[in-house]
Amino acid sequence: MLLKAAVIHDLFENALGMPGVSREEITRIDADGPAVFDLVMEVTIRIVNGVREPKTEYLLRVMQTGSLRARTLKLADRISNLTALGFVHDLDFVKRYLWETRSCILPYAAQVNPDMFRELSDLVDNREQLLPLMRPDGRD
Repeated sequence: MLLKAAVIHDLFENALGMPGVSREEITRIDADGPAVFDLVMEVTIRIVNGVREPKTEYLLRVMQTGSLRARTLKLADRISNLTALGFVHDLDFVKRYLWETRSCILPYAAQVNPDMFRELSDLVDNREQLLPLMRPDGRD
């Protein structure tokens, strides 16, 4: 179930309204569908009355009050995204992403999974070391 949610978790933030991206479609895929949908919703940024949940509030909500599966999924997602961050050339985005990880994810990560905490810590440290090598205009 966790792997299924990991594969589709970004759909409801990035592809809402596309064919197959609905509660009904996800819940009827297989017997895990309802649980997968619930987990995906747990790690999806909320929109209430047309107002998008601020990113830091979202991250803290998942890490502080999310289920163990939701927190594990968020850690795995961050590891994947930090790995890919080496190919991002928007200096402000990289700095913000590293700050979010250090302040909203890492303080809770060791409780969720010590190995994932170490991996995240190493990735953040590595990406921060590379920051001085990035040019402000985004070109290498």
